Amino acid sequence: METQQAGRATIVVLTHNRRMQVLGTLDCLCRLPGKWPIVVVDNGSTDGTARAIASRFPSVMLIRAKRNMGAAARNFGVAYAQTPYVAFCDDDTQWEPGALERAITLLDNSPSVAVVSACVQVGATRRPDPTCLSMAQSPLAREQLPGPQLLGFMAGACVMRTSAFYEVGGYWPPFFIGGEEALMALDLVERGWRIVYADDVITRHFPSLSRDTRLRERLLIRNAIWVAWMRRPFRAAWHETNVQWRAARDRGIAWPTMVQMVLGLPRALRYRKVVSPAVESMRALLDITAGSPGTPVSQNPDRRTA
Repeated sequence: METQQAGRATIVVLTHNRRMQVLGTLDCLCRLPGKWPIVVVDNGSTDGTARAIASRFPSVMLIRAKRNMGAAARNFGVAYAQTPYVAFCDDDTQWEPGALERAITLLDNSPSVAVVSACVQVGATRRPDPTCLSMAQSPLAREQLPGPQLLGFMAGACVMRTSAFYEVGGYWPPFFIGGEEALMALDLVERGWRIVYADDVITRHFPSLSRDTRLRERLLIRNAIWVAWMRRPFRAAWHETNVQWRAARDRGIAWPTMVQMVLGLPRALRYRKVVSPAVESMRALLDITAGSPGTPVSQNPDRRTA
């Protein structure tokens, strides 16, 4: 059974300049029961990451991006997947034994579900990720789904239908990092797909200390505004802009954040396609319970997707 399941999902790992961490992650993934196809996308690393992976894990498919593409580099990995499902993993996350099998079974039994967002346990103490605790209490209707319904997911800790990924066109490159899940989630649900949280699909997260948290905060705010103007009605988009502006001001990053947002807004507006009233009502419900269960994980600056 394990071998059969392993042939039905490809693990796509994204890494950038974290040679030791990604080697540890791959060591754990290669020890999972069954032989899971693994594709690593090296996001333009300059620390010898690609050479180390090729030397130590010759059975792993390695894709070398010429530059850091951010979250959209996952698109390269999915392009090489020959399986109906894709399990995403960052260089600091590791799937637990049995997690992928459970996700595949859930997807097999629930044809309307496109994404299973995993339960993330942080560090050696296995502390539950706060976002997962929130997702478990999502206010969105269950609709006889196999888990709490979401309007977001963790890009580096989820299992997705490959066909659904292609249906929405993958991740939008201009985001770089932060917010890419929000746009994809809206587009998936708009097309009738569902996203669920599964607390028995577990991945471990060992956060790196080498993070530019300030940069990530700016990108999260910028991208949240872009997503709002790409998919939400005018009033909701304007409200989101005001909310994010205040967040940037309170963090002391308003000027650089808003300059970046305004410069990229015309390009975002070229892709504007407002979601249906049904999907907007789901998003509005989450706005009412702000910072709420079921909201896109990209709103949490502690999460890294590239």
